[in-house]
Amino acid sequence: MEEITKMSGPVPKDFDAENADNLEDIEKQFAVKAVQHLETYWAILQKVKGSSLRLTKMDDEIYEHFKAEFPDFDPAATIKEDEMKSKSGKERWRKFMMAYEKKIDDYNFGTMLRISPNVEYEQDTTIFVPRMQFYAIEIARNKAGLNDWIYEKAHANDKA
Repeated sequence: MEEITKMSGPVPKDFDAENADNLEDIEKQFAVKAVQHLETYWAILQKVKGSSLRLTKMDDEIYEHFKAEFPDFDPAATIKEDEMKSKSGKERWRKFMMAYEKKIDDYNFGTMLRISPNVEYEQDTTIFVPRMQFYAIEIARNKAGLNDWIYEKAHANDKA
């Protein structure tokens, strides 16, 4: 299966996020990309159990690195955005993410993440994070089988 990033489309190679104008149209384009990504991911989880899904070619490496850098992270727990985005949280995540700068396309592209594996994407249950945070957390959730309920719910009437 193709990487989810391929389905949502790449960021132009010459785009420099650090020096981009914060034009309303650019912000809207990024918002559209983020929504397309979450819709694509949700649709995939409805068709394939998360526990058998690979988000990237490097899932195992990302997962092992994530467990080593964030040994206390519980994929079943609700994410505390304030902790994640605190000064120390940002430093830890930045160090983790930079390891993928040349390995994962759009590693720092803004992406929507559910704060808990037990909820759907909604305004109150979704936060905006760099793509590597999404990958690390969703790979951990998938490996733990925490997203399988989405497939089960989508196929509940198939057994009849």
